[in-house]
Amino acid sequence: MQQIIDFILELDKLKGVTRKVRPLGLDRYENPAEHSWQIALLAASLAQYAETAIDIERVIAMLLVHDIGEIDTGDTMVYVEGGWEERKAAELAGVRRIFGMLPEPQGARLLALWLEFEAAETPEARFAHAADRAMPVLLNLANGGQSWRENGISYERVVRRIAPPIKAGCPALWEYLEARLEEVREKKEWFGAE
Repeated sequence: MQQIIDFILELDKLKGVTRKVRPLGLDRYENPAEHSWQIALLAASLAQYAETAIDIERVIAMLLVHDIGEIDTGDTMVYVEGGWEERKAAELAGVRRIFGMLPEPQGARLLALWLEFEAAETPEARFAHAADRAMPVLLNLANGGQSWRENGISYERVVRRIAPPIKAGCPALWEYLEARLEEVREKKEWFGAE
């Protein structure tokens, strides 16, 4: 019992990690705990649009653990280019430490979910990636491109980074987002320069 409680209290640190997008109507930035909760619900809501049959409970579990390594590494904006190998190695070390707090086989099960998400080879992992990549776009579309403007992210970079994983995991979601992005493409004030 104590190992589980220690693990859960360690997860509370995720609430103190800052992301680059603001929740709608708030002046502060969101944290990965909020992001993980929201994309788990997004995935659950979109399950009917999965291209193939998926185990939605597995998807939700992946989404709830996918950012836990950021307790040790901090968040890296999805639009950052380069250095991903080093960041992911550091995140893996973080999740090994944190999941190692749990008794077996619980720690190993959560680590396996994290690794499955990272590999993005199963239908569930690809669907989880689609939800993960879509949420910052949805927030930016709803708040006038806030994080794109603040971080100098161009339309081209947005599409380059998010289109492949969303197309691979949930083509219907990409069709929706592609149309919304095209609608705002000409709004230069929404995007940074490439």
